[in-house]
Amino acid sequence: MKPIFWLGSSLDDLKAFPEDARRIVGHCLHLVQNGLEPPDWKPMTSVGHGVYEIRVHTELEHRVFYVAKFIEGVYVLHAFDKRSQKTPKHDIEVAKSRFNQMLNDRQSREGNRGKT
Repeated sequence: MKPIFWLGSSLDDLKAFPEDARRIVGHCLHLVQNGLEPPDWKPMTSVGHGVYEIRVHTELEHRVFYVAKFIEGVYVLHAFDKRSQKTPKHDIEVAKSRFNQMLNDRQSREGNRGKT
């Protein structure tokens, strides 16, 4: 099972979800950790290659953006309440920024492994 890496405020944002939504997201992320697909998801190419969105429908709509394509773990980029049909530009930009930072951090770690 892959570990989860919470980027930025994603864990705190998820903790602010109502209990029923947190439980659903927890189950979905557990599936992802084990290489399975969550029940309601879609690719988020507008954020980056390999980014997916977990879609949670309770009294409100909730979304979690994640990346699971790397062997070391699942990166949760962003968690937020969705209040309109279209994903707000701010939430796309937050996720893009965290995605790019994660890629840069991974490259730095890979580059440092070859140095002694």
